[in-house]
Amino acid sequence: MLSSLKRGLPLVAAFFFTSAPALAADWSIDSAHSTIGFSGSQTGSPFDGKFNTFDGTISFDPAHPETGHAKINIDVTSAKTGDQQRDGAMPGADWFNVAKFPKATFEATSFTSKGGNAYEAHGTLTIRGVSQPETLPFTLDISGDSAHAVGHLQLVRSKFGVGQGPWATGQWVALEVNVNVDITAHKKS
Repeated sequence: MLSSLKRGLPLVAAFFFTSAPALAADWSIDSAHSTIGFSGSQTGSPFDGKFNTFDGTISFDPAHPETGHAKINIDVTSAKTGDQQRDGAMPGADWFNVAKFPKATFEATSFTSKGGNAYEAHGTLTIRGVSQPETLPFTLDISGDSAHAVGHLQLVRSKFGVGQGPWATGQWVALEVNVNVDITAHKKS
């Protein structure tokens, strides 16, 4: 019996001293208090816009960011800049081609802490059926069951095929596009 107990002790010790993976908390996006915006320049003049419709799932624990996952779905048909000509062109085949690709997605498969309230979401951004790895740096502030994340990402639109034909170069519309994320979420019970 003593030899059985000696053989079992390492297993018992491993059970108690090995930390089990932490479960990340699930969050619901508060779309009324969240925005996904973008900015760029056309013929040297800056412009701003936003996507009016998006949703997603977020599973994240700031104490264990490595266990997190998020998937944000953006309805690119909802892109608006306030300029009638630009807003009329964006859904077309040269730009977002919404008839074929009505959604863009960002799926974060890992998060890292950068210290304090700063984090990075590492994942894949898919626009027009083209997927590219991207890292979204963001800050996160949590108060009770509410979280507020603010992030910024600079993209090169041509990597995703956004802007075809005469728009493929930066001659008329800059290739660099800034994406600004301001998300409020509430912890699911």
